[in-house]
Amino acid sequence: MRLKRHETEVFSMSFLDCICCGFGAMILIMVITETGQPVVLEKTRIDTKGTVSKLQEELHEIRGETDVLNRDLKGRIEQLSKERDKLARLQGDLSTIKGEYSASQKDAAFENTMESELVAAYQKLTAEMERLMQAGYKRPKSDAVGGIPIDSEYVIFVIDTSGSMQEYNWRAARQMLNEILDMYPRVKGVQVMDDEGAYMFDGYRGQWIPDTPARRKAILDRFGNWTSFSNSSPVEGVLAAIRTFWSADKKISIYYFGDDYTGESIQAALDAIDRSNRVAGGQRRVRIHAIGFAMPSRVPQFGNQRFSALMRAMCERNGGTFVGLQEQGKT
Repeated sequence: MRLKRHETEVFSMSFLDCICCGFGAMILIMVITETGQPVVLEKTRIDTKGTVSKLQEELHEIRGETDVLNRDLKGRIEQLSKERDKLARLQGDLSTIKGEYSASQKDAAFENTMESELVAAYQKLTAEMERLMQAGYKRPKSDAVGGIPIDSEYVIFVIDTSGSMQEYNWRAARQMLNEILDMYPRVKGVQVMDDEGAYMFDGYRGQWIPDTPARRKAILDRFGNWTSFSNSSPVEGVLAAIRTFWSADKKISIYYFGDDYTGESIQAALDAIDRSNRVAGGQRRVRIHAIGFAMPSRVPQFGNQRFSALMRAMCERNGGTFVGLQEQGKT
């Protein structure tokens, strides 16, 4: 007899129990997981706020340091700009000095720098003064002292009254004025002007000062404290003397005292004097002499060199003599 096979039920109660337990376990896990997540999120938010605050503080510090660095950089840029401007000015000054030095080298070719000749001229002048002191001595009209013709009947002194003359050479200029007056025992008239054409004595403006011992003393006394504006150029004063006092019937000599020339052009100065002092036939209206006073060796010599070059040429063109004197205290 064949036994009947027992049939197994797939979806039995046991299987359903297992399935339900499994789903329940999964639901429980999900519930537990969802319950813990808000706590983690809250903690993350708190940590993030702290980090942001710290980063903001660091950002403020960095910005502060940046402002300081920017101010320092700006200051350094301004300082650099000033230094560049200063450098540009120094370069310009250097170019000017180089140009002046080059010009002085050219002008020096015309300068009277032969010390032996200057000393000899001064010694002749002194000897001639001693002869004037001798009783009964009369000088021939064509005679000359130290190369300076003294045949004129009228004498005009045009004096550079600039600061350099006042400071370095004023006493020597007064002595030289006295010596030149002594060279002329007697003239018909004398006048003293500054290099701008202003008069020492306004009361004799446009007139000759009578040549008397009292007037000579008054000139020397006034010279001691005479001050007047000066531009250290002989042109204005010499032109004023020629235009005001020249006369065809008078023999006139102009003596210019100076130590510096500040004009722009030596040739322009010579041309201006030539136009005013020339008459028909090429003759000169007046003689022009010059006494050049030395500048101390400690000061720049450029202006003094230009003065020497100008006055030497001017004297040669106008029948006169240029005498350059050495620095005071030197032999």
